[in-house]
Amino acid sequence: MSSDSIKLPQPDEISSREKEDAMGAYFMMFATWGIGLPLPVLNLIAAMIYFFINKKNSRYVAFHSLQSLLSQIPVTLINLGLLVWLITILLTDLHFPSSFFVYLVFMILINILYIVYSIAALVRARKGLFYYMPFFGRVSFSRYYGPKAVTRLKPDRENIPPEGF
Repeated sequence: MSSDSIKLPQPDEISSREKEDAMGAYFMMFATWGIGLPLPVLNLIAAMIYFFINKKNSRYVAFHSLQSLLSQIPVTLINLGLLVWLITILLTDLHFPSSFFVYLVFMILINILYIVYSIAALVRARKGLFYYMPFFGRVSFSRYYGPKAVTRLKPDRENIPPEGF
């Protein structure tokens, strides 16, 4: 199916409530930070709850909620890996191998990248636009706007499907 046959809602067709709900999906990364608990699994749980509560609001909200949730999974696993490794070191020999610091730098870079992508996505979502994160954007788009989910909507003016879809 070509991109021409997939009709996406345009910014003026999306309600303010939908825009705010879609934007809120990306705020889930800060959910536990806001209450002072920087625990990686709690952020993922908050994103899952948000997705399951809001996915029925609209396809636009569902797309952004799913993309936010899916993009948070690898970041959570990377953060959790470092946390488990740190606890293991602290409970055993208190010796930090150099590979620990390499992993720490990797984790910090991944988190910065994730925050940048999430902020870009939440700003675009608030404007009623689609933002396709690498890989997760295609998966989310396919689920809610792909060939099996296509409905007749008004013609595209600004939003378009990701490249090659």
